[in-house]
Amino acid sequence: MKEVEEVKAVTVMTRPVVAGLDGSRESLAAADWAAREALRRGLPLRLVHAWEGMPDEDTDAGLPEIRAPQHHARRVLRDAFGLLHERYPRLYIAAEQVRRKPGPALVAEAESAELLVIGSKGFSGVSGLMAGSVALATVAHADRPVVLVRAGETAADEHLADSGRPSAGTPYRDVTVAVDIGGPCDEVLDLAFREAELRRAPLCAVHAWHMPLTGAAAGAEERTRIREEAERGLTRLLEPWRVKHPGVVVRENLREGRAAHVLVRAAVGSGLLVVGRRRRAAAVGSHTGPVAHALLHHVLRPVVVVPHD
Repeated sequence: MKEVEEVKAVTVMTRPVVAGLDGSRESLAAADWAAREALRRGLPLRLVHAWEGMPDEDTDAGLPEIRAPQHHARRVLRDAFGLLHERYPRLYIAAEQVRRKPGPALVAEAESAELLVIGSKGFSGVSGLMAGSVALATVAHADRPVVLVRAGETAADEHLADSGRPSAGTPYRDVTVAVDIGGPCDEVLDLAFREAELRRAPLCAVHAWHMPLTGAAAGAEERTRIREEAERGLTRLLEPWRVKHPGVVVRENLREGRAAHVLVRAAVGSGLLVVGRRRRAAAVGSHTGPVAHALLHHVLRPVVVVPHD
């Protein structure tokens, strides 16, 4: 996409926010979200369109069967670049077409990105390259945080309503983070606190607890003990992060139930949901973990999936 890249020929040494484009409404919403995030972080934005059928230098691009999809691919990048440049004139934007399948291309792009942002239909549809299996595989294999954004997401959706009306001038909605007090989650909390700090938004730390199967018939005393242990564990886990980010207002939200069900409900009304995904050694297949998988299906707000050990 030489024409677009030459618009701003600036060498940038820092990690960019990367948005994957395929021309769908979901990917355009993702690119717009990525642009706002890049501005919040003071980073450049990189737009990527992956098309395995893009001709190489030895291919006759004048053939109709090549010219039409090539024109579409160029238009996807050019239109998105033009729209975002008009909306966010202070933002440095680069764009590139990649001769590769979308899934592997996005995973590769994530390696050098601060964040990878792609569109999602919640895996309920079949159109759009970034929806369904491609998005799921990208989340499962990317080694950097991946943000999934639904169609129609706007700047106003990140903010509280103003007398019931959408507004981009009101305070940001809460950032919600899923917290597992039984395992390491430093990467997840680091990103969540940073997102809350960038937005000057409250951070809602959600932990789901439940009675063990063997204790299903336990009495009220045992239930109270388990809940209080979970409360103390959540407070201890968050304490060093509160010290590190004193400007972030933290709300602890402890709910009984399975994690996926609890988090879907907790994400309602938030501006962003942050959830972890354990890195896995499996080289084949898509493994996001049951909780992250359920959230990607059902949460309507942007979801950040953070890989961690």
